[in-house]
Amino acid sequence: MSTKVTINRLATGVPGLDEVLGGGLPEFSFNLIAGPPGCGKTTLAHQMMFALATPERPALFFTVLGEPPLKMLRYQQQFDFFDSEAINHSIRYINLADDTLAGDLDEVLRRIVVAVETHAPALVFVDSFRSVVLASQTQDNPNNNLPQFVQQLGMLMTTWQATTFLIGEYFTETDTNPIFTVADGLIWLRQSVQRNSMVRKMEIMKMRGQPTLPGLHTFRIATSGIKVFPPAVAHPAATLTAATPRLKMGIPRLDEMLGGGLPRGYSLLVAGPSGSGKSILAASFLAEGARNGETGVIAAFEQRPNHQQNVALAKLIESDQVGLVDSRAPDLSIDEVVQLLLTEITRLKATRVVIDSLSGFELALAPTFRDDFRESLSRMVSALTGAGVSVLMTSELEDRYTDLRFSPYGTAFLTDAIIVQRYIEVQSRLLRIMAVVKVRSSAHSDELRQYHIDDNGLQIGERLPDQEGLLGGRPTRQHPGGVNA
Repeated sequence: MSTKVTINRLATGVPGLDEVLGGGLPEFSFNLIAGPPGCGKTTLAHQMMFALATPERPALFFTVLGEPPLKMLRYQQQFDFFDSEAINHSIRYINLADDTLAGDLDEVLRRIVVAVETHAPALVFVDSFRSVVLASQTQDNPNNNLPQFVQQLGMLMTTWQATTFLIGEYFTETDTNPIFTVADGLIWLRQSVQRNSMVRKMEIMKMRGQPTLPGLHTFRIATSGIKVFPPAVAHPAATLTAATPRLKMGIPRLDEMLGGGLPRGYSLLVAGPSGSGKSILAASFLAEGARNGETGVIAAFEQRPNHQQNVALAKLIESDQVGLVDSRAPDLSIDEVVQLLLTEITRLKATRVVIDSLSGFELALAPTFRDDFRESLSRMVSALTGAGVSVLMTSELEDRYTDLRFSPYGTAFLTDAIIVQRYIEVQSRLLRIMAVVKVRSSAHSDELRQYHIDDNGLQIGERLPDQEGLLGGRPTRQHPGGVNA
């Protein structure tokens, strides 16, 4: 006979948090939500409380020397999760400020015991527990024994089968406090300001009995409440087989240059200087999908598609054939962008994704995330292609005549296919040329082709003849990245 005990896990009601916790919050656990002032501790506690509390599973929220209940409610009711009908029914507030000021921990514990015995809550919150700690340290009361108080509180809550949360202002993980040892779960919130961006991160430092996702996870506080962004899950690169379908690009002759089209599930980098038509190519890719009954998603980090710039793409967005991710937040993280994209992909069952452009994307990130942009970009591409979509990314590439480059980030190896656009000078005119540099595991054209842009989009012409290019008054033959042959 099995003696293994199954621990029920509660859905927290906080998007992304259950995944970070490893499946939810253990029922009857004794938890600490810690962090500096203003990082979202009280909001996180309230969001979980309103999601979990019911008349059959009521919650008690004890306020201790922090905000009085009326002030706390005034601000918490600004969030979408707040339900005024739950107050004094499934959720009750009890103010312990006077007892805490008296400095007698035994009396504080007695008040908590009486309230719990009276209301039989399934959820108990104490905010701010740090106030209890400070009161015990500043009052000259020989009966105060903080370790004993914490142990008794944890034991009583477990005995009463209540899931308990202590909310406290702690600035570093090295703060000495017995609660760190007694707690079953330790959720640490952090925040930092760089330039004009506020970045908030969460770490599950401890959660007994279950594997949590390690590391720091970004989260955002919005009118809907807190949303956590778990890390994007990397997937193996797509494998090209004879049965892999090819996607049409929507531009005559480009499919031929790619060896029959872009293999489904591949990532494609379109690199080129300003004005070379990268966004037009990306819009044609989405429009061709719509013509074939496919939906798509575009993440616009430079300019939002409008009727003046691209009538066809704007209409596809209006008709919901293409979803738009257009966050203007100054503190984006890679994981947040991936979650926004995956949400739209799931909603539309999209098969094509465009990121326009990586250059704008990098600038949209909070400064703290730019240092590891290359690693994060690799994780994002892997997560998106692992979701079964084909990804087209555009990248601004400074047009140089003396070196061969395909990406300003050294990330060309991350993608399965590369198209390079550039300019050449011929008889005092700038001409556009295009080449397919790479299609992994597939034959493709190695030709340089001239193209032009008109009212119908991007039009690819014939192969560039030998000795066609002229640079600096002498004949040259230009390769895509600018190396003279």
